[in-house]
Amino acid sequence: QVQLVESGGGLVQAGGSLRLSCAASGRTFGTYSMGWFRQAPGKEREFVAAVSRTGAGTYYTDSVRGRFTISRDNAKNMVYLQMNDLKPDDTAVYYCAAGDFSGSRYARLDGKYDYWGQGTQVTVSS
Repeated sequence: QVQLVESGGGLVQAGGSLRLSCAASGRTFGTYSMGWFRQAPGKEREFVAAVSRTGAGTYYTDSVRGRFTISRDNAKNMVYLQMNDLKPDDTAVYYCAAGDFSGSRYARLDGKYDYWGQGTQVTVSS
């Protein structure tokens, strides 16, 4: 079992930056692929970024590629999402998720993730 707790959300002006953190419990953190998803009001949850078990592979949705960076520290059971050049369209609740799979095939599919955090709000003002 893995428990996930996100932090780092907040209110920021367009063009600003935020760094989200996700703390994971459990000794098996390194065996999970990790992802960030987001859900804006009135919209479905969408994939943002994912990182492979070792951190060697990273995957992004097109709208954030080049602005967001996902990373993980398996020694600390942490995963991060550095968000730069934020836009109002990035406003959403951001969720951290852990999935027992490897490779890129399933990284964008929320149904493949087994554990979810409670979410952290990111609001970008124009």
